[in-house]
Amino acid sequence: MEALTAVAVAGLTVIDMVKALDPSAAICDVRVETKSGGRNGEWVRD
Repeated sequence: MEALTAVAVAGLTVIDMVKALDPSAAICDVRVETKSGGRNGEWVRD
């Protein structure tokens, strides 16, 4: 969860810098592709 939050915040930071050049810039498809560790172990998106 922390990594996903960090990626989203980084994307928002980039959008904040780019919005002057491209007001239609957007963040799309922020999602987890693979996960390891934790209670449920390894997981990979199909």
